[in-house]
Amino acid sequence: MDLNKTVDSPRLTVPFLVLSVLFCVCLIVANIVEIKTVDIGFATVTAGMVVFPLSYIINDCIVEVYGFRRARLVIWLGFAANLLVTLMLQLAIALPGASTWHSQEAMEAIYGGVPRILAASFIAFVCGSMVNALIMSRMKVASEGRHFSLRAMVSTLFGEGADSVIFFPIAFGGVLPWDVVVELILAQTVLKTAYEILILPLTIAVVKRVKKIESIDTFDRGVRYSWW
Repeated sequence: MDLNKTVDSPRLTVPFLVLSVLFCVCLIVANIVEIKTVDIGFATVTAGMVVFPLSYIINDCIVEVYGFRRARLVIWLGFAANLLVTLMLQLAIALPGASTWHSQEAMEAIYGGVPRILAASFIAFVCGSMVNALIMSRMKVASEGRHFSLRAMVSTLFGEGADSVIFFPIAFGGVLPWDVVVELILAQTVLKTAYEILILPLTIAVVKRVKKIESIDTFDRGVRYSWW
C-alpha cells in the first residue's frame, strides 16, 4: 500500500463509483424526506437526519482513501444531482395534471419546497461538506494517518456544525424566535455527531476494506485546498 500517495489516480474504480453514487443518493433522499418532522422524546428533528449523516460518513471514507480533491469532486457531483432532482420535481409540479389527477395540492406541499429553505439547504450542504473534508484531510496529514476515529468525529462535528449554523438562520431567521433557532443548531449538530460515533465501527470497516481493494492510502501533502 502506498502510504505517501499525493496525486489523484485518473482511474475511476468500482469502489470509488459506488461511494460516489451512495453519496448522491443519500443527499437526494434526505432532501426529499426533509419535509417530515419526527419527535424523538427530548427533541424534534427532521426525517432527513436518518439519511443525511450517512453522506458525512461516506465523505470521510472518500477523503481517507482518495484524498481531498476526489472528495471535492463528489461533493459538487452531489450538489449537481440534488439540484437536478429539485428542478425536475418543480417541473413535474408545474405540468398540467390530467382530469384523473387529484393530488396536486399534496404534491406541491411535499415536493414544492420554499425557495428560501432550498437555498439554505444547498449552501449549507456545500459549506458543511467542504469543512468536513478539509478538516479530515488536514488532520490526517498532521497525525501521519493515525487516530482515524478521532479525525472522523472532529471533522463531522465541525462539518455538521457549519451546516447547521448556515442552514437554520437562513431558513428560519425572522420566522422562528432566535432562541429556537439556536436550539435547533445545537440539537442537530449534537445528534448528527452522535450518529457518526454510533456508526463508527462500520465506517472503520468500510475504510479498511476499500483501502485493501484499492491498495491506496492518500495523504494530501502539498494539496491546495480550493473549493473549486
